[in-house]
Amino acid sequence: MANSALFVTILFFSTTLSSSTNPKHFTVELIHRDSPHSPLYNPQTSLTDRLNSAFLRSISRSRRFSHQTQTDLQSGLIGAGGEFFMSITIGTPPVNVLAIADTGSDLTWVQCKPCQQCYKENGPIFDKEKSSSYKSEPCHSRNCNALSTNERGCDEAKDVCKYRYSYGDKSFTRGDVATETISIGSASGSPVSFPGTVFGCGYNNGGNFDETGSGIIGLGGGNLSLISQLGSSISNKFSYCLSHKSSTINGTSVINLGTSSIPSRDRGSKFSSVISTPLVDKEPQTYYYLTLEAISVGNTKIPYTGTTYFPNDDGASSTGVTKGNIIIDSGTTLTLLESGFYDRFGEAVEGSVTGAKRASDPQGLLSHCFRSGSAEIGLPEITVHFSGADVRLSALNAFVKMSEDMVCLSMIPTTEVAIYGNFAQMDFLVGYDLEARRVSFQRMDCSADL
Repeated sequence: MANSALFVTILFFSTTLSSSTNPKHFTVELIHRDSPHSPLYNPQTSLTDRLNSAFLRSISRSRRFSHQTQTDLQSGLIGAGGEFFMSITIGTPPVNVLAIADTGSDLTWVQCKPCQQCYKENGPIFDKEKSSSYKSEPCHSRNCNALSTNERGCDEAKDVCKYRYSYGDKSFTRGDVATETISIGSASGSPVSFPGTVFGCGYNNGGNFDETGSGIIGLGGGNLSLISQLGSSISNKFSYCLSHKSSTINGTSVINLGTSSIPSRDRGSKFSSVISTPLVDKEPQTYYYLTLEAISVGNTKIPYTGTTYFPNDDGASSTGVTKGNIIIDSGTTLTLLESGFYDRFGEAVEGSVTGAKRASDPQGLLSHCFRSGSAEIGLPEITVHFSGADVRLSALNAFVKMSEDMVCLSMIPTTEVAIYGNFAQMDFLVGYDLEARRVSFQRMDCSADL
């Protein structure tokens, strides 16, 4: 998913949430921003243009993972760089809003009336005065204190908790912390409602947000994220399956919440085996950290030399690499690897490609591109070695076709934090077991098998 933050039909949830139907598992469809089903779809834009835009969003998004202030680190999204829409309902009576779901953000927020300053939005803006289930959060409540000190404020006169987020591209949102009834539309049935969900009611928002979306749905690991608030109601488990056909009319991607969402060998013989790797606990808790030990190009295994970009690392693994040295992120399209390692990795890829010569990306975004003559391009198999899990990538996971005669490696170097992006995750069921603290992978056709 090129720089994908997810747009899905989903709800907001609170720390002590219990749904009206108490589901243990449900599935929600994700709509890729470049899909014909998306309100952002432009049939006049070429595939190459859409890819280049996604790559630019990917690079922009990666900068917000850098070691900045705590507010920047936890605020998640750079502008409106999300790749998937979520259609949610909020309030009583329910109001439909469209928002970006982001595994790199925690607090969910939407634009709210009455606005002090709101960016232009195509859909209706949520009016808290018309909802019977809206409730402001007190200044000294547990939910208010879950925000970092530079993210929260207080209206002492009204005893209302305030939030403020600033993003790396100068976008911002400010408003009240409150609870509401949020409903998620399940792909398999009627919407599921979750009363008392903590969210941000943003009445002062501006910058580079897209007028299509109402705000952000936080799917990160912090206490106020949607996933954390759902907690036991989904058995602290969720997964997603992102189809490489997501941007086509027939492509379907989904997010699964609950007990049956995690990859399992019980799914049947047509699915591949399940492999898993530990989640590494470190600050900020918003992000999901894995340990990358090596990457193989064909039979050549290259040890990963990158170190974590964040402080408070968890020491070294048994292989000597730093634990938690890469973030897995559904909202970033490309995979970003430490530049020193990337030099050796790129050299190995170049030496393994057949039927093509090294070429330059006309946009200057991708560093290893190959152009063929009349011969068919032969691409090497790439295997990503996480701690305890060897993830074998297909050509579609590691390379992107830029034109009829040119392909490029969809991995680029970085001097900042390493990110395992969504192209590499396409057509895998990627499961997060937040109790066992593990991420699992199972190869499948996401547009057909789920």
